[in-house]
Amino acid sequence: MLFRADSVTKAFGPVHILTDANIQINERDAIGLIGINGAGKSTFIKILLGIEPCDTGEITRNTRRIGYLEQFAEDSHEFTVRDVLGRPYGHIENIRRRMREIDDEMASGKANIDWNALAVEYADLEQKLKDCDVADEEKLISCMEEVGLSRELMDRTMDTLSGGERTKVMLARIVVQAGECDILIMDEPTSHLDIDTIEWLEDFLLTSKCAVLVVSHDRYFLDKMAVRMVEIENGKTREYKGNYSQFVMKKMLDLRRQEREWEKYDQQKRTQQAIADRLKHDQWYAATYKTREKMIEKMEVKQKPEEFREIKVRIQAAHKSGKNVFLLKDCSFGYTKGNPLLTHVNLDIRKGDKIGIYGANGQGKSTLIKVLLEELEVESGEFWAAPGNKVGYYSQQREDLDLKLSAEEQLLIYMGKERRAEARQLLARFLLFGEDVDKPMSQLSGGQRCRVSLAVLLMKETNVLILDEPTNYLDIPARHAIEEAVTEYTGTVITVTHDRYFLDSCCTSVIEVKDGTAIPYPGTYSEMKGRPNITEIVVDADEYRVLAPFTNWATGRKYTKGERVLVAPDEIPNYQWAMDQGKIKKTGGRQRKKVPVKNIPEVEDDR
Repeated sequence: MLFRADSVTKAFGPVHILTDANIQINERDAIGLIGINGAGKSTFIKILLGIEPCDTGEITRNTRRIGYLEQFAEDSHEFTVRDVLGRPYGHIENIRRRMREIDDEMASGKANIDWNALAVEYADLEQKLKDCDVADEEKLISCMEEVGLSRELMDRTMDTLSGGERTKVMLARIVVQAGECDILIMDEPTSHLDIDTIEWLEDFLLTSKCAVLVVSHDRYFLDKMAVRMVEIENGKTREYKGNYSQFVMKKMLDLRRQEREWEKYDQQKRTQQAIADRLKHDQWYAATYKTREKMIEKMEVKQKPEEFREIKVRIQAAHKSGKNVFLLKDCSFGYTKGNPLLTHVNLDIRKGDKIGIYGANGQGKSTLIKVLLEELEVESGEFWAAPGNKVGYYSQQREDLDLKLSAEEQLLIYMGKERRAEARQLLARFLLFGEDVDKPMSQLSGGQRCRVSLAVLLMKETNVLILDEPTNYLDIPARHAIEEAVTEYTGTVITVTHDRYFLDSCCTSVIEVKDGTAIPYPGTYSEMKGRPNITEIVVDADEYRVLAPFTNWATGRKYTKGERVLVAPDEIPNYQWAMDQGKIKKTGGRQRKKVPVKNIPEVEDDR
């Protein structure tokens, strides 16, 4: 057991964030921590790490070998990439810590100190630290290249990097630490990462020997890395076995069971209360009614499931646009004349298309969007935009928001000052109430600002939507609301996103921006990759050792003596013959293993 939290509570002033939070993290665990924005996920992580104190409860930590990726990447002008990657970790920090202890011991001037032994140990530690500096420089560069960053960035300050580059630097630091850690704790690691890096991270976590605790709203990522889900809801934690998709099914079963239990309890209580009231009225002189009232008091109280407040988004398309919306024929364009970023781009975007644009960071996705918005002219080729286009643009940078204004004031710019009540009703549909509506938007969270931007978008008459990372900073319920709105929208939608779930659930075609051009593909992202949606998940598998050669006829794979085989629960029938014949023997070890989606065990009604 690495970490354990029991009955943790935390409040900020009158606001109770955590009221009964519990978790146990064992060696090689892979846990997804989920909940709506503001549920207390980041707070809970900081309490586990000792960064924040809890109000009540007990925290047990059995390791100091921890890798931590914060939610917001370092963006200071004071630190270079080299500084961030080289911050204390693992064996280097242990060497430095011991050197500080020797310094303190020698400075104390105690009479019984073995000065010669301390001097020899200190010199030995100094040499080890010097050797580490040389080896670690190579390690830092290797880890940077592993996450797709150039070694040329090493001496640049963090504030000069893009959001995606900063996140990759922090990710590279985790890779540097991983070999020296027992557990990796990561808060929103996929934010700002491109799809290739996200898929690399999935494979890295699968092969890592560390336990993993991840806060994420990326549903495909959670499906592929987690074998347990812990949800924080109304200040309390609840654990579910399995990945995110299995969590969804089990949560539905949980809610149905709670509803049935509440209805049964409520019916019985009302029946007993009616009997007690009648006895009290008819036989007021007897104590029979008191017996009934005591029965009611002794009934086990069932909590009524709270009604989940949903974001309600419906974007109305303006009346007719033409059949063709955008046409690009052999176009080249960029920011420097004579040196185009994208060349030979051919696109035919039509009315009603739902198009997803994806690609590695820095490849030119935003450049393509600027051309479609007619903010950037093509250098060569033919570009045509339908004159009837009414474009609504959702910017990742929120340029449409004046952060000095409140959310209500921002909407009133578009609606008119006399429509204050309607503005508040619209913001309420995005779960923005009370002081969140009145305070300056500079004080709102990233997710709340996203919702204000979406509310502003509803004010505009559009038949073409161009969305730049619309799901960033949004929790899963909010993402689901956006996906439904995009699916129901009758106009044309062009979305830049790294969210594979969005690409599969909302898009009828995709455009990959890669190697200096934009390549259109019909169908969803997974169809383009030649695989059905969510092809693989991660499950706990038992380790077996091969005692005698055999062939698994279900897969055609031949095994030789001494090999190690990982067998997931649903794969046991394929290996049963080998087990019965003594061909393989369980070692007692367990590891995480990718299995095809068809091998997902059936959902059981357990937690």
